[in-house]
Amino acid sequence: MTSLISSNKAAALMLAMMALVLNACATSPPPCGSPTTKNLATAIVQVEHELDSGCSAHFDRFFDDLLSIAEGDPKPENKRVFSDHLLWATDRGILSQRQAKEYYNRYFNVKFVSLESDYNNCSHTCPRRDRVMLTMERELSDKERGLLRVSLDNAAYYRADELYQEVELVLEATCTACEAAR
Repeated sequence: MTSLISSNKAAALMLAMMALVLNACATSPPPCGSPTTKNLATAIVQVEHELDSGCSAHFDRFFDDLLSIAEGDPKPENKRVFSDHLLWATDRGILSQRQAKEYYNRYFNVKFVSLESDYNNCSHTCPRRDRVMLTMERELSDKERGLLRVSLDNAAYYRADELYQEVELVLEATCTACEAAR
């Protein structure tokens, strides 16, 4: 009799464990795999499918994957392709319009999104000038990737580089004047 009870308990335990395993499989997150092609148009279709399938938290990684693929076939129309992808992400609610604009400007526009409008403010920017310049330097690197290596827009990249240098000079002069006024 005790062997029958032990056998029933063991069977019940096995069924409970199988239910837990099956339940875990049913609720596991999607794999969110990277694109498997070097063709940008096909890669965007794959990424958009992944994003639609519950992988929106991986948008940054997917965007980086797409930039890497586009670097393998740089051309001016890649700017439009990325713009269309960002509009798609906005329409799907994955990004806000502001976020999409920041992505596009960070990589494909001479405008610096990391530069606050009050960069010549003594009390705000001068105490953290090094941090501001480091952030802009990182963004300039992203612009090099998007403007030069993805879309072959040399003129826009060199204009962004000039803006970076101009801001550096203005900040230096502003902070020197701020220090002198103290």
